[in-house]
Amino acid sequence: MGRSDEESLAGLEDLVRREDPRFTRALADGRPCSPREYRRGPAWSVLALAVAVLLPGLVVGQGLLVALGLVLAGAAGHLFDPHRDHPRCRASRTRR
Repeated sequence: MGRSDEESLAGLEDLVRREDPRFTRALADGRPCSPREYRRGPAWSVLALAVAVLLPGLVVGQGLLVALGLVLAGAAGHLFDPHRDHPRCRASRTRR
């Protein structure tokens, strides 16, 4: 392996260590967990709350509950985006 390949691998290792230290610790222990972008527990919770607020708002006809449910559903959709924390990915999506 050439020197540039080793430097590239070291750079990737540092990047992963900075972005997701829990994943790198688990990988070093031999029991890898899923990377941060695939941990979606909070997103599912917000989506469940959105549905729990939206449906009664629709049944009762309460506009504030409907609006709150839609806002929460939008927030949950944002949480499901795996690249929401990466500024480079945000910039490339806005250029398209």
